[in-house]
Amino acid sequence: MIIEPKIRGFICTTAHPEGCAANVRQQLAYVEQQDKLKPIKNVLIIGCSTGYGLASRIVAAQACDAATLGVMFEKPASGKRTASAGWYNTAAFEEIANTKNLYAKTINGDAFSDEVKASTIESIKQDMPTGIDLIIYSLASPRRTDPVDGVTYNSTLKTIAGNYTEQTVDIMTGKVTPVSISPATEEEIANTVKVMGGEDWQRWIETLNTAGVLAENIQTIAYTYIGPEITYPIYRHGTIGKAKQHLEKTAEKLQQFLKPLNGKAMISVNKAVVTQASSAIPVVPLYAALLYKIMKENNTHEDCIEQIYRLFKDYVCHEAPLPLDENGFIRLDDLELAPTVQEKITQLWPAVTSDNINSLTDLLGYQQDFYRLFGFALEGVDYHAETEPDVPIRSL
Repeated sequence: MIIEPKIRGFICTTAHPEGCAANVRQQLAYVEQQDKLKPIKNVLIIGCSTGYGLASRIVAAQACDAATLGVMFEKPASGKRTASAGWYNTAAFEEIANTKNLYAKTINGDAFSDEVKASTIESIKQDMPTGIDLIIYSLASPRRTDPVDGVTYNSTLKTIAGNYTEQTVDIMTGKVTPVSISPATEEEIANTVKVMGGEDWQRWIETLNTAGVLAENIQTIAYTYIGPEITYPIYRHGTIGKAKQHLEKTAEKLQQFLKPLNGKAMISVNKAVVTQASSAIPVVPLYAALLYKIMKENNTHEDCIEQIYRLFKDYVCHEAPLPLDENGFIRLDDLELAPTVQEKITQLWPAVTSDNINSLTDLLGYQQDFYRLFGFALEGVDYHAETEPDVPIRSL
């Protein structure tokens, strides 16, 4: 079939297998051009199929020669419906890992469930008898079913302090309009923390520890985002921010929990990049489009793969890692939050309109990155050719 992008709101309902494979190869090629890093034996990536999780898997395998076990929740192709982008990404990654004689296995299912945790432990005991050396926690989900009470909780993207009105952009049309967001209820805040906070990360670490599959000197890292003051009302000071703060507090608990293994639990604050999740957050896409333009002009722009290689190089694999911030966080957002960058955004923000958005921002670059998430808009891929959507994953 000929596969074209089908956009509904901020969601693309199709994905291109050859385009996704090309995207994986491009990220791999970037890492191949960098220095090899200190070897890591066994890496578990929870949320391995897209974005920062996928980049973490690629860097771990290519730069550190690691065996990687990934957990994802992706859909295979069915009839005329394509597989999800994460499915195709994972299929491509496993094929490449196999050619390099690197272990790569993926577990497809609800990472919040005890069943997936049990399957993961079984795979570790069978294939990684020395245990896991590094765990990356990179989940993004709008809902979570708690394995203890069986209740499904839904997250919301709302403010907390009160009604909030700011300009945003439709990423497909470039139309800039005001958006008003009402404050969340206490229940909505609590539910968002339940979904996107640190409870599941802690459950993973405790469950793996009980099973005896964590290696000495285990490191675990969860990804978060803080962003600039201009997005605080909807992000850092909103419902999602409350969840991220819970995630960050969880790192402190896990740091103490892992002491007997001489382990570490860390938070990496990453830069704003285009993801399907971030595209759904009002105001953030307009900010990101401005940010992209300024950082590209400064030659400081980084996508997921550049940031994650820097994370491994300067922190995970470094004998004397760079300093953490006052909260003990790794700051990969340092280039984004540089005063000169943020001052320029503050200056341009009130001037952006539907008429000048393409000159004041890099909306076109943002759009291209959005399409690339789903395997579209990549050079060297014939999107007019017939393509087989049913692509198997070696380990499934």
